[in-house]
Amino acid sequence: MSLGSVVITGASRGIGAATAVLAAKRGFSVCVNYTSNEEAADQVLAKVTENGGMAIKVQADVSREDEVARMFDRCEQELGHLSGLVNSAGIMSPNMRLETMDFARLERVFRINVLGSILCAKEAVRRMSRTNGGHGGAIVNLSSVASQHGAPGENVDYAASKGAIDSFTKGLAKEVAADGIRVNCVRPGLTATELHESTGDPERIVNLAPYVPIKRVAEPHEIAEAIMWFLSDQSSYCVGAILDVSGGR
Repeated sequence: MSLGSVVITGASRGIGAATAVLAAKRGFSVCVNYTSNEEAADQVLAKVTENGGMAIKVQADVSREDEVARMFDRCEQELGHLSGLVNSAGIMSPNMRLETMDFARLERVFRINVLGSILCAKEAVRRMSRTNGGHGGAIVNLSSVASQHGAPGENVDYAASKGAIDSFTKGLAKEVAADGIRVNCVRPGLTATELHESTGDPERIVNLAPYVPIKRVAEPHEIAEAIMWFLSDQSSYCVGAILDVSGGR
């Protein structure tokens, strides 16, 4: 029995990909969003379908309003009513101090990490809100523990963008709870994904792992399990919750 469809942004890699595979196993029809890496999206799609799940891939830049609307339209047309959104798309940039960051970098980080999540949530709310004739549902935003420690000397812009996601989660959760939509947030710590490669330090997670209390980095599927809990009825009384999945960091 299908639990409805779920849009997972940034689902061609890392946490998004792991969540897409797990969501399909749990009974969701999955919209696998990607920006440019179609081959990676195809690999995720293959993993879903080989386990009997239903999924489609949709190319869309989450920072573009028209592309986001088109993605959600396709999801509903091909997979049925929307019941969930996972805002997993996000970027990091090369490590540097603030005074050397140019405006183009700052704009790109905030367009994708913040505006992208807000635009996708807007489309999800329009479709899931019981006030608008929807069936209700759940939105799970992806933040980072960087929003708490600030990533000094590396990515203060990334950390600030995730701080915005924390605030957005709290506000939207209160705004739409009575419409049958639960909004919550998972805040991962160091996770073994390709995202860290964009910092220019390929050994970043290896070097930082000893400073994590649990003495290792997370695997994407461990973060996906937390996301799926928020998508499920097991978290039915969670509204505006932010869950750190960080190994104690």
